[in-house]
Amino acid sequence: MKRIILLALTIFLVSGCDILEFDDDINNNPNSPSEASAPQLLAGTMRYLPNLSSNTTGQFLAQYLAETQYLTGSVYPDGGTSFYGLYQSPLISLETVINNSTVDNQLAVAKILKAYVFWHTTDRWGDVPFSEALQGSENFTPAYDTQESIYNNLLSLLEEGVNQINHSLSLENDIMYGGDMERWEKFGNTLRMLISLRLSEVNPQLAESEFVDAYNSGIFTSNDDSFVYQHLDDQNNENYWHSQIERSGREWWALSETLVDIMGPTNDPRLPVYGDPARTDGEYRGLPMGSEIDSDNTENFSLLGEEVRQQTSPVNLVTYPQALFAIAEAAERGWITDSAEDAYYSAIENSILQWTGSTDDVADFITEPDVVYNAANALEQIATQRYVHLFLNGYEAWAEWRRTGYPNFVQSDGKDVPTRQGYPADEAFNNTDNYNEAINRQFGGNNSIYGVIWWDAN
Repeated sequence: MKRIILLALTIFLVSGCDILEFDDDINNNPNSPSEASAPQLLAGTMRYLPNLSSNTTGQFLAQYLAETQYLTGSVYPDGGTSFYGLYQSPLISLETVINNSTVDNQLAVAKILKAYVFWHTTDRWGDVPFSEALQGSENFTPAYDTQESIYNNLLSLLEEGVNQINHSLSLENDIMYGGDMERWEKFGNTLRMLISLRLSEVNPQLAESEFVDAYNSGIFTSNDDSFVYQHLDDQNNENYWHSQIERSGREWWALSETLVDIMGPTNDPRLPVYGDPARTDGEYRGLPMGSEIDSDNTENFSLLGEEVRQQTSPVNLVTYPQALFAIAEAAERGWITDSAEDAYYSAIENSILQWTGSTDDVADFITEPDVVYNAANALEQIATQRYVHLFLNGYEAWAEWRRTGYPNFVQSDGKDVPTRQGYPADEAFNNTDNYNEAINRQFGGNNSIYGVIWWDAN
């Protein structure tokens, strides 16, 4: 009996198979991905995508939000964070499509999304199972691939996926782009461009060549191309922050002092969208990280904004302004001949348009002394404005902070911002040899949240 229980636990934690309940027949799993069609699996993966952005941990790591009370995640506790959900839900579904579908656009989108989800995964933990992952009963203990090899594979996978797109056909059950394969192609190329930029400090030659090739292949050209998940006026598909705040009345999260100290002095028109003014005096006031306050004092700080916590509020996953900030940085680095200044201002303009629905305030904002483009300080300016734009896309902003070192983050309750998330503790038991090899190779045998992953050279 103990052996049966151990086997079931191993399958659940390592293989990526979704074993949550057992029927009378232990082999009968009605939720098995193998019993769903490719369009259903792709749609299910798309439904999962807001999870890559919409949670509290990412916002604390990026210092967008601070906890007002019950301080836990915002003070950066030691310990591991599970990555099993990523393997068990989106990744196994995508792998099933790749291994079983014969439809070009299904395969193309599955490959593009697989690259996107694995990019998110490796940037949080470092080396992770990749080449031996998602094999089910054929391999319960997958090896950890190096992050360098994963990145090389992601770049190839994106190029392969884009090249497989058939523009004469559509895509069934596409809740992201409505079957518009031109926009999927732009997304794949934009994603490859952003992934290549992540290598700027560790392999600038590869970063430049991949960036230029992806850029020339055709990327986002307007906010309409952005990869955005649109929530519905339905409790089963509503915005995470709506469920956490509007339904419960919780006032557990305020804008951080880190964020407000950047946006407030420049009269940033996005600030009234990101947060509400303090109820006591109408001022925008951020809460210092790691500062617990009495529940009666939340009115003294800017809580999460009304517009971003509506039931239908969208989740901005990969956006046109992100691409423009990347172009500005690449131009400043000399990779492309575009004007870094023009791309920078265009990125700001489209960011403000994305968040406020208007460009009326752009002209005044870009004349603010700290915003006016300065070639001598361009990389910091680009990184800072990209940080402001990425609000609530916490894991991505955290990754960009680790890559560039901007903006300046502060300690929370005496602890520095982590530089990775720790592997789940279960891996030491379920996948012992590969787990030990991975932490020895990367972090001197210590599964620390302050380990430095491969591309983080700052």
